Amino acid sequence: MEARSIPVGRSFGSRADYEVVAALVRRAANEILRVPGAAIPGVLAPTIFFLGLTAVFGNLTLLPGFTTETYQSFIIPVSLMQGAGFTGAATGVNMARDIEQGWFDRLLVSPAPRAVLLAGLVLSASLRALVPATVLLSVGFALGVHWPGLDGLLLAIVLVMGMGTAAALWGSSIALKFKTQSAAPLMQAGMFTLILTTTAYAPLELLTGWLQTVAEYNPMTQVIEAARQGFVAGGIAWAETWPGLLCLFGLIAILGAWALHGMRRASD
Repeated sequence: MEARSIPVGRSFGSRADYEVVAALVRRAANEILRVPGAAIPGVLAPTIFFLGLTAVFGNLTLLPGFTTETYQSFIIPVSLMQGAGFTGAATGVNMARDIEQGWFDRLLVSPAPRAVLLAGLVLSASLRALVPATVLLSVGFALGVHWPGLDGLLLAIVLVMGMGTAAALWGSSIALKFKTQSAAPLMQAGMFTLILTTTAYAPLELLTGWLQTVAEYNPMTQVIEAARQGFVAGGIAWAETWPGLLCLFGLIAILGAWALHGMRRASD
């Protein structure tokens, strides 16, 4: 990406800012086209998770308290968030690679605001998160996942893109702190743990012990439940939707502030 001369006193949100964001998104898209195999882990892992848990725990729906007759419909939102989490974390791995190779330093010496650079990086992750989501939904519908309705599907897509953004901010923060690809397991494990310590396997009422306590206070539980309602209830309700949106936007705000702090420190 070629640096352009940008007026120092321009206002935030200028045309130049959007051009920088668009260039970073195109660069990320070109990486997928040049190395399509790099997208396979983010697609394969949540798909295997979906198929494996459906086969092993499918009969849990026979227990009183389950709100759906098919475990596929219950677990598909979790796999969607997993795919978005892995894809977003890969943004952190790519950033660490760029830091090691010196390309990231070229970004930092550009006149573009740090928030603009960060926005370009994480926006590409939110768009790439749609790749595993498309595969998972195709497999899920073929295996009997309930149609969530158009509104339920759109809500799931919004939450997937939001999760991809949050995961990218988390991965970027870790990359900026450690500046090495060796931190990749921490990026992925953080998202994996956040998602699975929710009502991933069963409704909250059926969980026991520490897992029930953690799931109750884990903000990601609200996100999972918001994405799940269309698949298990056939429709969405605002009362079940706004807590998930609020928790996800709050997570993005916190991780965004941390990542932006790391970007500014890296340029000092």
